[in-house]
Amino acid sequence: MCVLLLLFQLMMILLSSPINVVLVESVLTTAKPGCPTSCGQIAIPFPFGIGSNCYLDPWYAVNCSSNKPFLLSFNLEVLDISIEEGTMRVSHSVLTACNKTYYDGEDIYMESVNMENSPFFFSQTMNIFSGLGCDNVASLFYYDSFITGCYSSCQASGDKRETIGCYGIKCCQTRMPYSLQVFNASVGPVNYDKPKETTDCKKAILVQESWLPGLTGNHTETAYAMLSHAERVPVVLDWGIRSDSSFNWDMNDRHHSDCANISSSMDDRFAIDNMSSSTIGIQVRQCMCSRGFEGNPYLNPGCQGICSGFIFLLLLIGAWRLHIIMKRRKDIKLKDKYFKRNGGLLLQQQLTSSYGNVDRSKLFNSKELDKATDHFNVNRILGQGGQGTVYKGMLANGKIIAVKKSKAIDEGKIEEFINEVAILSQINHRNVVKLLGCCLETEVPLLVYEFIPNGSLFQYLHDQTEDLPFTWEMRLQIAAEVAGALSYLHSAASLPIYHRDIKSANILLDEKYRAKAADFGTSRSISFDQTHVTTKVQGTFGYLDPEYFQSSQFTDKSDVYSFGVVLVELLTGQKPISSSTTQDMCRSLATIFLSMLDNNLFDILDPEVIKGKNEEIMIVANLAKRCLNLNGKNRPPMKEVAMVLEGIQASKKESNVQQNREEVEYVRTEVIEHWDILIK
Repeated sequence: MCVLLLLFQLMMILLSSPINVVLVESVLTTAKPGCPTSCGQIAIPFPFGIGSNCYLDPWYAVNCSSNKPFLLSFNLEVLDISIEEGTMRVSHSVLTACNKTYYDGEDIYMESVNMENSPFFFSQTMNIFSGLGCDNVASLFYYDSFITGCYSSCQASGDKRETIGCYGIKCCQTRMPYSLQVFNASVGPVNYDKPKETTDCKKAILVQESWLPGLTGNHTETAYAMLSHAERVPVVLDWGIRSDSSFNWDMNDRHHSDCANISSSMDDRFAIDNMSSSTIGIQVRQCMCSRGFEGNPYLNPGCQGICSGFIFLLLLIGAWRLHIIMKRRKDIKLKDKYFKRNGGLLLQQQLTSSYGNVDRSKLFNSKELDKATDHFNVNRILGQGGQGTVYKGMLANGKIIAVKKSKAIDEGKIEEFINEVAILSQINHRNVVKLLGCCLETEVPLLVYEFIPNGSLFQYLHDQTEDLPFTWEMRLQIAAEVAGALSYLHSAASLPIYHRDIKSANILLDEKYRAKAADFGTSRSISFDQTHVTTKVQGTFGYLDPEYFQSSQFTDKSDVYSFGVVLVELLTGQKPISSSTTQDMCRSLATIFLSMLDNNLFDILDPEVIKGKNEEIMIVANLAKRCLNLNGKNRPPMKEVAMVLEGIQASKKESNVQQNREEVEYVRTEVIEHWDILIK
């Protein structure tokens, strides 16, 4: 700590010196004095500049729009500028042709940005020309003169070569032989025996080589995968100063820099027929600081000796290290603050005192969850509810997870969050979504669940497709599984647990369409001497127990009522609340079902349900009626509900076994009779 303090004091002394002020300014900025140094996160060094009198001449004028820099000469978005390498990365369009019919000699063409007479060239060494598509010839032209091209063939069945680079299978590449200022690109099939209609996309792309994976050793994504989705790609331009510009070359040479032509043999490099006469003879020079000097060679003074800045460099490193240490301490304190505010101490107390071992839940750190969800990218959102947003993520070990992020910091809601962690940590049931852990060191608390791939029961009931009919057998199985989970929560857990928000949207389906109860944010554990919980009314309209709504007293029979609504959803395929456009009012599905049960039940059933056995349907319908009884005492407990549904399942299995036995016996009899005939 004493060393850091001494280093800080030394920095203050050095920065107070006028000499070092000039040194600091020359190192930290490469823009013209008094001009903006950057646009967004991108540095804009001289001869480029933002605003009048900030650039050398109009070729280098930059417009900063919405924190994005654009080179005004060609309206190209600038991705970065390098003084040292004399390069600029820009965003360039891609030639794309999809679902086209090709006729003899009629390829699809695109012209690049025309930079003739300018000090900019498409870099020959840092770009590659690439073609994408099945049976695609991608060609590069200078006006009408062919320069280079490549052919990408169709992928053979089982061929996996596209995963290791861009080598001809749906993706080809070649390097262009010249640094061009304008080019034409085309795509088309390899021959035209007859008009060819294609349903795929063909592309021709000039792109920065190091941007592509697979070509540089980075195999996390193939070059084909990146290019096939790209509409614009980064392209590298070489740039310099035209020899006929207003730049003061004599001034520059006096300040420790070296300049050289980068296009002195222009007509040799562009020995192409029909070359524009305006291009030949352009002299462009690039400058760099002499050996032992650093800075911007286009400024005066621009290049400073490295040795003169050695102390400052050490000072800068020390200051940076001090900044990192202080930032880490601040982050630790902030995480500790969030941990306490998000109920970390309460969670530890609940898990250790009431629910057992705290190690049942893993505490994730914020960095691994931020990386797993791609910084909580909106494209990773699985769903949004009243308590938060759920994101899909992937941990470093490849495990797929679901991360639930609370909507807002509301200290009144923290107890619910901690309650969900505490409850789920003690639940071990195949039909209850598994809690993998939580993170309390972030601004809003996070829960980490196992990922359930097939969405919710609500989606399958109300967005059915012909690809996967939601059969009576599937519905019966899901009903039995959910009933079993609730029976476990009510009767078999160490303390009875009331879910308090049973609905089809909180029932998830795994890869085998097994049901899993989810979202325990409003759940409660009830001690054995409690008969009810008195609290403010919570739940979802349409599933809410009328008795609980009137009395604010939630019991296990309130979960039974909500499950009864789910049973009616399974039977009818209708939503729990239906809107009547003629009467402009909402009607409860439970009410409609009970009114039609005795005489018109089959008029309200889902067509897939009607395909089931009538006796099974009637058993489930009457069970739903019992669950929806307005008097909670007359509703069956979940244990009985689960037994009824499991009994139907068991009888179906026994029926199938008996049918198989009869079929075996029939075949056996037929064989014996046939054998007797042969013997006689």
